[in-house]
Amino acid sequence: MNYRDIGFRAGLEIHQQLDTRKLFCSCPSDLSEEFDANFERFLRPTRSELGDVDVAALAEAMKKRKFVYLSSKKNCCLVEWDEEPPHSINKEALEVGLKVALMMNAKIVDEIHIMRKIVIDGSNTTGFQRTALLALHGKVKDVGIETIAIEEDAARKIEEKGNVVKYGIDRLGIPLIEVATSADIRDPKHAREIAEYIGSIFKVVGKCKRVLGAIRQDINVSIRGGARVEIKGVQYLSAIERVAEKEVLRQLDLIEISKILKERKVSENDIEKCELKDATDVLKDCKSKIIERGLKEGKRALCIKLPGFRGLLKRENSRLGREFAVHARIRSGIKGLIHSDELPGYGIEKVFVDRLREFMELGENDAFAIFIGKREIIEKAVEGVKERAKQALKGVPEEVRRALPDDLTEYMRPLPGAARMYPETDIPPVRITKEYIEKLRRSLPEKPEIQMKRVKEKYNLNDEQVRQLFNSGYLKEFEALAKRFPDLSNVIARTILNTIPELEKEGVDLSWIDVDILSEILRYLKEGRFAKEAIPDILLELSKDPDKKVESVIERFGKVEIEEVRDFIRKVVRERGDFVRERGLSALSPLMGIIMKEFRGKVDGKVISEMLREEIESYLG
Repeated sequence: MNYRDIGFRAGLEIHQQLDTRKLFCSCPSDLSEEFDANFERFLRPTRSELGDVDVAALAEAMKKRKFVYLSSKKNCCLVEWDEEPPHSINKEALEVGLKVALMMNAKIVDEIHIMRKIVIDGSNTTGFQRTALLALHGKVKDVGIETIAIEEDAARKIEEKGNVVKYGIDRLGIPLIEVATSADIRDPKHAREIAEYIGSIFKVVGKCKRVLGAIRQDINVSIRGGARVEIKGVQYLSAIERVAEKEVLRQLDLIEISKILKERKVSENDIEKCELKDATDVLKDCKSKIIERGLKEGKRALCIKLPGFRGLLKRENSRLGREFAVHARIRSGIKGLIHSDELPGYGIEKVFVDRLREFMELGENDAFAIFIGKREIIEKAVEGVKERAKQALKGVPEEVRRALPDDLTEYMRPLPGAARMYPETDIPPVRITKEYIEKLRRSLPEKPEIQMKRVKEKYNLNDEQVRQLFNSGYLKEFEALAKRFPDLSNVIARTILNTIPELEKEGVDLSWIDVDILSEILRYLKEGRFAKEAIPDILLELSKDPDKKVESVIERFGKVEIEEVRDFIRKVVRERGDFVRERGLSALSPLMGIIMKEFRGKVDGKVISEMLREEIESYLG
């Protein structure tokens, strides 16, 4: 696809958790597995200083939810409970944020003012998030940086049942650096490249958390004829490109749907005047388990006409029917709806579809939606459906969407407006002097590209290894080890990038492994006490008892005499002589597995391979 021709524009918002204490109290920023207290809140929107109510906050308030907060005394205090004023801003976190700004050539503000950003989805006990602008007008590569801010992270959602939402407030208040780019990004691939580079700046500055969820990417996407859509919560770098590609396809499809609706002469008035009809008697004998179960519970089957929407609700790239269902759920709490473009289906045979179309007095291009529930709830759901149907007439609505695991997106809320922010009155401004900025400038690390080039050349790594080390966040640990053992740089890279992640993927806990333990293992490897192939087995053995001494584990993998190995290889070849004569040198790979099973970790695999080849050639004459 030629993204320039369709007017593609995108900007990123990257949020990085810092590995410091919390932003406005001295609690540690670790997450809890258990909680020892809880409390409840109802949140309502407040007006800005100009008397306005933010549209996104208003949309959340309409859900009328109760929030239950789970707390642990290990990492929460009265600040998170909103029972004590916030303390002064964390100076260590502030320094990290300012260094990031300097690395991006941004202009740091003279005075930092803490602001309150209204958020009433329950993720903040206060009903707002504290945030502070640090710098403006930076640049990374060929993309402008509009703002760099520091803010407190939100509570993490634990559970949602009906209108009750549980949050853990252990994450609430962890410092976040937010970097917002200009809409200079040219295409989805470019978006990924810029996100990766910003991530590398966080890594070289340091004090950034490295666990899953510690860095979160939001991307704003628009195309010509579409609208700005903010997609939140893209977890992985690799997903940014795919999410942006699919959003472009979604917007193109919505623009096409708008054109079709105009050709069918559908108006907002046509949608608004559609009324609910009780179709319970029409559907009572159909074999749908959904309808049968609902009717047994005393619910009704109500239908609404969707004028001109036939054939437009199940298109692959826009999934408008699902959009209607999400808006219905947000407005009323109803679990879902059934629309005519997915029928026959759900046990509703064609004969019942035809009866419904006749009962609803539908035209050739009209669709319909079925709701199962109580009328007063369904009436609220229909308000959401009608609102989204009207938006479809105009094309692409401006909104906030969440990224899903399949790289598609789902509606969350309208785009927030300026009425969302107002000053924090409990924390005084922080003055930033020129002397302080110069002091920070003198302590800045190398730029990522300079550091990558140096590491590649100094330690003889390939481009992919260097890139992976940066993305993993373990470059500092790699360098610490490679300086001590320069001849083992590739072994160190493989251990950090491959061995440890593969073991952790299998459920092995290696979170306690540090540079000192790896250094001890590498020292014994350099002394020739074992072969490098034994490293995974040594780590696995150590994981069973972290208090066990490294030397005692390594003794189990001690090297053997080379003649003992050669005798064993000779014996294997002769015992399988027929197989060797039949396969020739192709027998090397199967026999290698048998021999490595005996000597893995005790002899280098390359040495065994060479010895086995020599023995096969000798046997064949």
